Amino acid sequence: MIDGVEIKELVTHSDERGFFRELIRVTDPFFKEGFAQWSHTVTHTGAAKAWHFHTKQVDWWYVAIGSVKAALYDMREGSPTKGQLMEILLGDPYGPKVLKIPPGVAHGYRVLQGPMHLFYVTSQMYDARDEGRIPHDDPSLGYDWTAGPDIK
Repeated sequence: MIDGVEIKELVTHSDERGFFRELIRVTDPFFKEGFAQWSHTVTHTGAAKAWHFHTKQVDWWYVAIGSVKAALYDMREGSPTKGQLMEILLGDPYGPKVLKIPPGVAHGYRVLQGPMHLFYVTSQMYDARDEGRIPHDDPSLGYDWTAGPDIK
């Protein structure tokens, strides 16, 4: 696990009418950096969006419909997990959860089942100066967005 990345497992209350699921509260320590903006994106099956990072902003991701394989790479100087890569599957087939991504951790995803709806909250208002991009195939990260699951 990359230092500062957190996963909040969600509780779902279901009955014959459907379900209710609480994502985050302002009083939740998981959400201590606070709210600035809430966004929604839709991405189609097989599409990937990567790599992206922020210098100040925290992101909280929730996949409401569909599923993704998210990848994170710690680029922070002085971090105990600098240079580490982690993957996480998000979407209901993998258990409902919210993923917290701290500043300095590059992130992206590939849609496994779409259309995928990602709702994300950010701790800062959008500011292009706080946003960075790394090519999806940057050899220094060594991540293959086209690779499928291991054959077993």
